[in-house]
Amino acid sequence: MNIYVLLKRTFDTEEKIDVSNGRIEDESAEFIINPYDEYAVEEAINQRDAHGGEVTVVTVGDEESEKQLRTALAMGADKAVLINTEDDLEDGDQYTTAKILHAFFAEKEADLILAGNVAIDEASGQVGPRLAEALGIPFVTTITSLKIEDNTVTIEKDVEGDVEIVETSLPLLVTCQQGLNEPRYPSLPGIMKAKKKPLEELEIDDLDLEEDDVEQKTKTIDIYLPPEKEAGRVLEGDVDEQVKELVSLLKNEKKVL
Repeated sequence: MNIYVLLKRTFDTEEKIDVSNGRIEDESAEFIINPYDEYAVEEAINQRDAHGGEVTVVTVGDEESEKQLRTALAMGADKAVLINTEDDLEDGDQYTTAKILHAFFAEKEADLILAGNVAIDEASGQVGPRLAEALGIPFVTTITSLKIEDNTVTIEKDVEGDVEIVETSLPLLVTCQQGLNEPRYPSLPGIMKAKKKPLEELEIDDLDLEEDDVEQKTKTIDIYLPPEKEAGRVLEGDVDEQVKELVSLLKNEKKVL
């Protein structure tokens, strides 16, 4: 089985993030594998171990993304591909990424493609479905269970606190959600083996693409941190007095009434 994982390098939201002039300061940010993509990597490894084949992780980014690809290899993936756009593209969006990935997969025989449900930096959840549409294959999002028997795939999908069961077939693209599995930590032997595993680097020229072909369709106007939370206020007096004060605060200070 040919299994692929779409992987993205994202900043760690658990660490301090500095924003200047509408951009995230890369020098001060800590970068990791997008956490939802870790579920995709783990599931890809599990499916390979159950059904055979190999797992290839693919990312669109710059040379700094090699670190996250090596981490996925240390987890147990077999191969990695970096589509390096650093010298060709100044900016891009979800359309750009999906277009590049479509060109990459056009000549591939992928049985199963896994991606994270969303990326924590932009949270659009568009790249996986866009790619599946372009390839003309089925896709199911926010999955929490994946069972493959021959060519039949049974999926449990998260739907706002409930579960929907979907039956489909390969080839297939899925996006992975928390609850699907528990991603493993790279072991020391895995880290050592990852250094020798193949990591192919491509540019958009290698995919017969021009810059105009992947020009972004959207533009980010501004990036800013949310305002700091104000200290809470304790209302005093009896219930009627508290209600009157609350209404006054909502109307005159917060302007929501």
